[in-house]
Amino acid sequence: MTKKKREESYVLPDANDLATLFREAHRPLKIDALMRMLGLHRRMKKELEDRLDDLVRQGRIIRLRGGAWGLVEQLRLVTGTLSIQRSGMGFVLLEEKGRDDIYVHPYQMGDAWHGDKVVVALLPGRHGKNPEGRIVRVLERGRKEIPARVVRRMGRHSLLCRAADPRMAVSFVVDMSAVEEKAEKGDLVVAAPGEKVEDGLWAATGLAVLGADDNVLVQERLVKINHDVPTDFPPEVLEEARDLPAVPSRDDMEGRIDLRHLEFVTIDGAKARDFDDAVYVEEQGTGYRLWVAIADVAHYVRPGSAMDREAQARSNSYYFPQSVEPMLPEALSNGLCSLNPRVPRLAMVAETFFYADGTPGRSKFYAAIIESKARLTYGQVNRAIIEKDEKERRLLTPVLPLLERAEALARLLNAKRSERGSLDFDLPEPEVIFNIYGETVDIGRKVRHFGHQIIEEFMIAANEAVARFLTEKNARFLYRVHPEPDTEKLEGLFKVLARTSLAQHLPGKASAKALQGVLQAAKGTDQEFVVNRMALRTMMQARYAPDHEGHFGLASECYCHFTSPIRRYADLIVHRALRRTLGLPVNGPLPGERALLTIADTLNVNERVAMEAEREILKRITVLFLSERVGEEFTGVISGIIDFGFFVEFNEVMAEGMVRLSSLDDDYYGYLPERQELVGERTGRSFRLGQAVTVRLADVNVARLEVNLALAGPDAVASTGVRKERRDHAGRSGRDARGG
Repeated sequence: MTKKKREESYVLPDANDLATLFREAHRPLKIDALMRMLGLHRRMKKELEDRLDDLVRQGRIIRLRGGAWGLVEQLRLVTGTLSIQRSGMGFVLLEEKGRDDIYVHPYQMGDAWHGDKVVVALLPGRHGKNPEGRIVRVLERGRKEIPARVVRRMGRHSLLCRAADPRMAVSFVVDMSAVEEKAEKGDLVVAAPGEKVEDGLWAATGLAVLGADDNVLVQERLVKINHDVPTDFPPEVLEEARDLPAVPSRDDMEGRIDLRHLEFVTIDGAKARDFDDAVYVEEQGTGYRLWVAIADVAHYVRPGSAMDREAQARSNSYYFPQSVEPMLPEALSNGLCSLNPRVPRLAMVAETFFYADGTPGRSKFYAAIIESKARLTYGQVNRAIIEKDEKERRLLTPVLPLLERAEALARLLNAKRSERGSLDFDLPEPEVIFNIYGETVDIGRKVRHFGHQIIEEFMIAANEAVARFLTEKNARFLYRVHPEPDTEKLEGLFKVLARTSLAQHLPGKASAKALQGVLQAAKGTDQEFVVNRMALRTMMQARYAPDHEGHFGLASECYCHFTSPIRRYADLIVHRALRRTLGLPVNGPLPGERALLTIADTLNVNERVAMEAEREILKRITVLFLSERVGEEFTGVISGIIDFGFFVEFNEVMAEGMVRLSSLDDDYYGYLPERQELVGERTGRSFRLGQAVTVRLADVNVARLEVNLALAGPDAVASTGVRKERRDHAGRSGRDARGG
């Protein structure tokens, strides 16, 4: 055998075979031992080392002192992603499902940062329910680019900067020689971290200057970088978008049911730019027929195309107060797939009959051509239909009969959903108000009314109808599932409520089924605020899954997301499954069972990223807005209690701050978690959820995103009472129809 043929006969094992070899060896292995065990030629040593490095990056093995490699699972080591809380405590979120997160004390984090992939050694003992660990290796930095705030200049081209994320207690000496724009103290820059200089200090290369940190657009760019929110579409995606027609062609319309004669309308927020759903309602006998038309995105976005791959990677659109990062290019999201008024558009239609009591009857689904007759806003509909404003009614005269039928049907559907146990949390949401210069002038409460509810009820009905149909046809698609509440948290809620006037409405044993009755009983009482807040904390997170598990919050046995394929990839999956089931072309393969599960995991992760980014930008804008109001007094209610203080939600501004126990000098306070209460040891003075208080804005720390409060004098705490704002509003259950 020639030398060349002998070398070709050596086979390098794949990663799984190497891991099995380590497992069977029952000991760490050095490179020479591995070479002998595998019978490899010395020329293959470099290739084997590369393969081992791959296993290290995957977190399956670790390089030990002395040059040997060891199997992580046999060294009482585990791998995961480090998540650091603002308090400084950390948890390693394990890749292996079903295992508890590992608690990591700040002193046990080594050189790891928030978001890093790490190896953690398990320690004896536990921190509450969680095992405790020590980080022994950083496998991969979670962030390749880090926004940082300029502290001071260091020489001609260098800046001393502090990470802008308060969860990253790290500073950088940033070389800005390659960046033309100059940065001043307090500005935000983007840096690529390099080598460690000393404890807590790292070298870094400057990539860009974001600008002054009091600019909302700068803060939005910072949050997008913090959460790896994609901002630019790859060239191949934009090229595919450019190749699409400006309007549907005759070929596109072939074989579709023409519904352009029906008076479809879209109803959205005043600032909405993409319209992916339109509705029409007719009376039929004693019941109603509802048409819900959804933009036929699946007709234009082929499975496996560059546009499809990018949409899946993004998973959803990302919304910020002054900008949007869409899931699909604007040519589709604001053009071809937006149901703009008075232009023909391709749609998938869910047509459902409802009996006089709101019970759904037969549904049918098909591809159609529609033409929206009007672009309406929630405010217009509310003024014309709910408030009976004569001026608005005259303006909407052509569609007024449709809107009145829509309101009647929506009220039936809402009553039916309430009857079956759907939850409705009365919690306000913030709305940032800007002036023409983009400056924040107020942070108010979003006004919600039955104008919102009409569309939300119709979207829920369409989502359920599609989910039922696809389930009956044994189609493979993604459900939107919402598990029952956490049992322990639910028991905690009922224990707190047992000490209130709602005790008579509590069953002998805490149960998810009884929760809706408790929420209903609390409406209009002093306990409403407390019940809604605490009940929300018992909720599990809704998610996407290929298994049929039901939706607890909506009390829906069968639910999916069908109504927003422009901005949610899960809806696009459902549209393709519906098209395939109806015998319509899909123009590519659909994901198998395993691939669908992988897609669901990606969507769930990115949905959380979007939610966290939304919360962070609201927090940043709030802190900047309040930084100009230090010293002012606010009234509010206690919205959260922890062992070192309590949070207060303001009445005057939709914002929240914290009163720390260290600011109270009249007593020592003990925390009673089972009662969600702080009680003074000497005075018996107590602080509890929902209690009305008056506070002074003592300090705002923009870098740490902290709003610190102090009680405003001896009469700052009310003995009873909470803020009550009764209003006709839509609640939060509809968020799972349009918003999540």
